[in-house]
Amino acid sequence: MSAVHSFTAIPQQVVSNHVTAKLHPGSANTLWITMAKASQGRCQNFSLPLLHGMRDLLQKVKQNGGTWQSEGEARAIQYAVLTSAHPDYFSLGGDLQHFRSCIRQRDKQALHNYSQLCLDMMYEWATGLNGRTTTIALVQGRALGGGFETALSADFLIAEEHSEFGFPEIMFGLFPCTGGMSLLARRVGVHKAERMMSNGRIYSATELHEMGVVDEICPRGEGNAAVQKFITTHAKRRVARLMLQRSRYRLAPLDYSELLTVVDEWVETAMVLPDADLRVMEVLAQMQLQQASRQAA
Repeated sequence: MSAVHSFTAIPQQVVSNHVTAKLHPGSANTLWITMAKASQGRCQNFSLPLLHGMRDLLQKVKQNGGTWQSEGEARAIQYAVLTSAHPDYFSLGGDLQHFRSCIRQRDKQALHNYSQLCLDMMYEWATGLNGRTTTIALVQGRALGGGFETALSADFLIAEEHSEFGFPEIMFGLFPCTGGMSLLARRVGVHKAERMMSNGRIYSATELHEMGVVDEICPRGEGNAAVQKFITTHAKRRVARLMLQRSRYRLAPLDYSELLTVVDEWVETAMVLPDADLRVMEVLAQMQLQQASRQAA
């Protein structure tokens, strides 16, 4: 029996309340992973159920050797695309209401569990398919905080021109809780990455494209077509590009132990935030909910 057949089979399409994954088979087998639109009254952020769904899906793909069942056959995933079902938000990042609740209740373990889950999800997306699959983040709206981190952890970042990015955590005395520094430093260097995470600025897709953070931009509404065009071009020299990709991983690997240190330091910092910063966090959380409500109306 082959190694592939010994793995747990993954159906052709996985649909849950939080994540959908579907393989588009062909000359470049492409797995489209879509984060579901948050339910009415909820923010488009990384809720605990979404984080669990994302991590579990990525781990299953990894366990299956980077393959996906299609038409009764285990097909190698050559490209994986992560996107959001929300028309205006890729992800607003961490669940600020959950952060505030954990801090107010002095529940350090719950806060650590959440941050660890964020790390594991991001790390699986960044490394789980390394050497076999090219990953692409398609951003069609805002990607903030953990949403920006997740987009950065793909091999390529394609954004519609109206999209915006940033790390707003400094506004309430925090910083990206997992791989923001490591991921951004891969693209712009450590010093510039630190500046971008500490200035609280929101950057346009055009700005980040000029800086080399965003790989390609396209007009609003043309993101899916831009991804298909990118894959068609990339696949023409896929083997050589994959070897270059592997070389990049070797030269700039993600250090899981360093990311664990970031998680620990983030939790320690969060647990001693002053009331003034917690009030700012609450205001931002309420603003996110209001935006979600207006979008749902």
